[in-house]
Amino acid sequence: MRDHWTEVKAAREATLGPPEKAAAKLASQNKLYVRDRIALLVDEGSFVEDAQLANALNAGLPADGVVTGRALVDGRPALIVANDPTVKAGSWGARTVEKIVRITEAAIRDELPIFWLIDSAGARITDQVQLFPGRRGAGRIFHNQVALSGKVPQICCLFGPSAAGGAYIPAFCDLVIMVDGNASMYLGSPRMAEMVVGEKVTLEEMGGARMHTSVSGCGDLLAADDAEAIDLAKHYFSYLPGSWQSQPPSYDETPPARDFTRDLVPAEESVGFDIHDVIDAVVDADTFFEIKPSYAPELVTGFGLLAGQVIGIVANQPAVKGGVLFVDSADKAARFIWLCDAFNVPLVYLCDVPGFMIGSEVERAGIIRHGAKMITAVSEATVPTVSVIVRKAYGAGLYAMCGPGFSPDACIALPTAKIAVMGPEAAINAVYYNKIQEIADETERVEYVSRLREEYETDIDILRLAADLVIDAIVEPEDLRTDLIARLAAAQTKNRHFSTRRHGVPPV
Repeated sequence: MRDHWTEVKAAREATLGPPEKAAAKLASQNKLYVRDRIALLVDEGSFVEDAQLANALNAGLPADGVVTGRALVDGRPALIVANDPTVKAGSWGARTVEKIVRITEAAIRDELPIFWLIDSAGARITDQVQLFPGRRGAGRIFHNQVALSGKVPQICCLFGPSAAGGAYIPAFCDLVIMVDGNASMYLGSPRMAEMVVGEKVTLEEMGGARMHTSVSGCGDLLAADDAEAIDLAKHYFSYLPGSWQSQPPSYDETPPARDFTRDLVPAEESVGFDIHDVIDAVVDADTFFEIKPSYAPELVTGFGLLAGQVIGIVANQPAVKGGVLFVDSADKAARFIWLCDAFNVPLVYLCDVPGFMIGSEVERAGIIRHGAKMITAVSEATVPTVSVIVRKAYGAGLYAMCGPGFSPDACIALPTAKIAVMGPEAAINAVYYNKIQEIADETERVEYVSRLREEYETDIDILRLAADLVIDAIVEPEDLRTDLIARLAAAQTKNRHFSTRRHGVPPV
C-alpha cells in the first residue's frame, strides 16, 4: 500500500534545497540557491508559494524548475518568478511555462509588481510541443508582459543565462540588473552563431553583462554578485509605486549633499564640468539612483528625492562628449521618460546641450528617427515637469530637453544660460564666413568677429528671453532647489490628458 504522507513529504522536501553536487556547482559559480535569493528579496515569513509540487511525479524536476508566489518587499505586496538553475539549468517545461503564465495573469488582475529572478538555459527542446506553440505556451508570457508594461513595475535580476526566446523576459522588464561574470542574454549561443553565421565569439562578447550594460543597452545596472543585484532591485523599487494608479512613496526630507554655489556651473561653454555635481546640489543627499550609468553616459538619467518626494532626472553630461545627444542617448532618455510618466514620477530636465550629433555615421544610424523618439516621449509625458536651462540649449537639443514648446510646467534658467539655434561661433561662421574671409588684416578680422559675437549674444540674452516670455523665470543657483520644490508641488493637480487616441506611432 502506498504511503501518501511520505511521498508528499519527499516531493515537497525535494523543492527546498539543491542536491549536494548542484550546491557545490552553485558555490563554485558564486551563486545563491533560488530560495536564498528569494529570502534576500522578501520580508521574512511573507512568501506564499504557488504550485510548489508542479511536475512532482517526474523525478529530478522539483517545482519544474521555477519558484513562483506572492510576498511583501519592504512591506509592499509583489509577485515573484525565480528560476532554479539546479533543475535542468533552470530550463522551461510545460508546467514551468504554465506557472509563469499564471503569475503574470495574477499581476494583470491584481495590478501587482513582479520581480523576475532569472537564471535559465531556455526551453526544453524535448517539451517543445507542450510549451512552445499553444495559446498558453511561452508566447503568452511575453504577451502578458507587454500588457503589464506601464501598469506595474517589472524588475529583473539576471543571475545567469537568459537564452533564446527566454531573453525576451528581461527585454520586457523596466529594469535589468546583470551579475558581472555570470549573467548573459542572447538569442543564439556562441556555438549556434558559429554554426549558422560562421562567427567565432565568446559568451561575454555575445551577450555578457558588461557588453549589455555598456554597448547594447539591454542591461541597466551591473552587480558584483547575487546579493548586490537583489539590493539594487529593492533600492530601485523604493522609488516607484506598486502600480500606475498609485503615487510613488514619499520620505523624510534631507538637505542636499552640497550647496549650489555660483561657480558650480562654469559660464564659459568650453569649460567642462560634471553634471552629477549639479544633481547633488539639487536632490536630497545620497538619494540619486542612476539608471544605465555605463550606457550612453553623455546623458544621465535616474531617480532622486527632492524634499522627500521622488523625481526623475534627465540631464546632459558636458563631461562626456560635451553632452551632445547621440542615437543611444536619445533611446536612453525616451525609455526613462516613458517609465517616469507611466508611474507618476515628476520629471526635472537639467539642460546643457549643444544639440544632436551630426555627420554621416550618425545619420546612417538613424539619428533623426531616434531623436524623434526622444522628442515623442518628451511630448507625451504628462507628469509635473520642470526644464532647467543650466548653461545652454542649442538647436533641437532645446526640444529634446523639454523646452518651452513642449508644455513643461515651467522652463527656467540660471542667469548665465543661453538658448539659441546654435552657438555663437557656429552661427557667425554659418552666416558671415565669406565676409570674414575677405578681411585681409588679421586685427580687423578679429575685431569684426568679436563685434558679431557680441551682437549675437545680445540677441539671445537670457534676460531678453525672459522679458519676451520665452522662459518663465531666471533663478539664482542657490535658489534652484527651493524653486523646483515649489513648482513641482504646484503642478501636482494638473490635468494629465495629452491626446485622445489608441496610441501613437513612435518613430522607433
